[in-house]
Amino acid sequence: MQFQLVSRFRPTGDQPQAIEKPTLVISPNKMLAAQLYQEFREFFPNNGVHFFVSYYDYYQPEAYIPQTDTYIEKDAKINEVLDRLRHEAVQDVLSRKDVIVVASVSCIYNIGSPEEYQRVSLEIQQDQHIKRKDFLSRLTSLQYERNDVDFQPGKFRIRGNVVEIFLVTGKELVRVEFVGDEIERISVAEASLAPKYQILNTKYLLYPAKFWVTPQEKLTIAIENIRLELQEQLKILKKKKKLLEAQRLEQRTNFDLEMMRESGYCHGIENYSRHLEFREAGSSPFSLIDYFPKDFLLFVDESHQTLPQVKAMAVQDKARKNVLIDYGFRLPSAIDNRPLQYEEFWNKISQAVFVSATPGEEEKRLAGPRFLVQQVVRPTGLLEPTIEIRPTTRQVKDLIEEIKKVRERNQRVLAITLTKRLAEELSDVLAKEGIASQWLHSEVKTLARPEILRELRQGKYSVLVGVNLLREGLDLPEVELVAILDADKEGFLRSQTTLIQTMGRASRNPNGRVILYADKMTGSMHSAIAEVARRRKVQEQYNKLHNIIPRPIETPVREWPFAPKQKEVAAEFGAVHDIKLLTQEMKEAASNLDFERAAHLRDLIKSLNGGTKNTYADYEFSEKGASPRREAKTTKRSG
Repeated sequence: MQFQLVSRFRPTGDQPQAIEKPTLVISPNKMLAAQLYQEFREFFPNNGVHFFVSYYDYYQPEAYIPQTDTYIEKDAKINEVLDRLRHEAVQDVLSRKDVIVVASVSCIYNIGSPEEYQRVSLEIQQDQHIKRKDFLSRLTSLQYERNDVDFQPGKFRIRGNVVEIFLVTGKELVRVEFVGDEIERISVAEASLAPKYQILNTKYLLYPAKFWVTPQEKLTIAIENIRLELQEQLKILKKKKKLLEAQRLEQRTNFDLEMMRESGYCHGIENYSRHLEFREAGSSPFSLIDYFPKDFLLFVDESHQTLPQVKAMAVQDKARKNVLIDYGFRLPSAIDNRPLQYEEFWNKISQAVFVSATPGEEEKRLAGPRFLVQQVVRPTGLLEPTIEIRPTTRQVKDLIEEIKKVRERNQRVLAITLTKRLAEELSDVLAKEGIASQWLHSEVKTLARPEILRELRQGKYSVLVGVNLLREGLDLPEVELVAILDADKEGFLRSQTTLIQTMGRASRNPNGRVILYADKMTGSMHSAIAEVARRRKVQEQYNKLHNIIPRPIETPVREWPFAPKQKEVAAEFGAVHDIKLLTQEMKEAASNLDFERAAHLRDLIKSLNGGTKNTYADYEFSEKGASPRREAKTTKRSG
């Protein structure tokens, strides 16, 4: 398997050799990773391009504050789409060479042993002798859950001698048909609203539905080792007269062990990963990097941001875990469920490329002067933006006037504030002025961010207001103006690096310009403006020498691939306006117990009716199929 680059540009120099290797691209944030993921999918449509970021929409880590005796339980909302994408990435890395994974820094966190992940996987084939009962038991041990009604990724359902499995990746459905104690037939279909199964004559490998799945014989040993560690830690706590802490630790650990013994899993099982993987204390955890072959290529995108994150993660994690251990909330082995330490990270890397418009000292040191390459001139001839400084006294009113001018030219504006609250307030002010705007900051869900950027490019919004996400790498050719409010407030959000990166968002447009609202010239402003001016001068000289006229980047407005499922239904039946036909499809889905699909079809029918009541869409679903919804009767009671 080889990479097949689909582009009007030909690989040159060392590029042909580089694109033969499995590649990991690490980005500093999810939004930039999403943009890169879409671009790589277009360049390599015939290869495995994957998205691996933290699967939390919301995450509050477990913590304890001794000063106030406050225990904060781990609270998280897992995004199931992102979880499926993580499994899909890992499984492709293990099974093929032509893989590109675009990841956030979360890829250095512990996800379990790749050897164990493969070892527990279940290989099946036609005519294989296995009892259906044993097969279902193996599926359960892989953490697949039976659900005959709500058939979702990571679930399986049974219909007589047929077992249907919805792979955890969400991409495929597997149908296994039994005759007696033998697999008669294996069929595979692409996951869709109307799957078309094809008989498979080769072996098929079922990977686990969760990480940290341990075979029963090893799980028994691991549980015993955890129990031994518990006894040792209880002796230490009691010797220190920490009786409350000892009682707490004993209760919590025994509860987890009982859950593991009964189901093979427990909430927070990753805290016992050292025992489950039979690692030595203090040893390096297994991360996504361990799933790659040894000769893979690493790209560190926006390295000035990414490398400091890699360096800080393990330090912060250790400080939090030490407190939990000291006060009896976790065993000492929980410390080994952690991200890679900086030295461990580099011990796993054989070749890396750092990419940044503002490289830091660390990557310069690692690369050495011999391998430091400056790329200022763009193939399109585009220049760095012009920069203007204006006072802050009427910055909002002035910005509104500028936005209206830009809007007349059908271009876009990025407005950068210092806080989330100011971003939301500015967006409200713009709305009152009749300016379509949207704010974007860290509280906007991961999968919603690329959609907002797409809508900005399409013209749904004229302005995007943000704090820190509108910086590195965003490719928005329609943005003519970048306005930075309170640019003279020296600090992280107004440092030289941040200013250069933020101003660079206007460099994709031939008329790109920047307005800095400031009442004084800070050191960061001075150095950032000087660097942008230096680059612009180099670009102008090159264009003049080669008779190049700057032209805009031609970047397509991409559809975000992880749109809600209802859009998939609309896409499948988009050309169908026959309500009776759609109703028939809805009833068939309900009779097959596919209530989710039936509900989406019902909503689609309702939209075709303009949302009116008493239509074919007024149905409710049960095991008996689809039936007209009945209005509940109400009675008034006095008193």
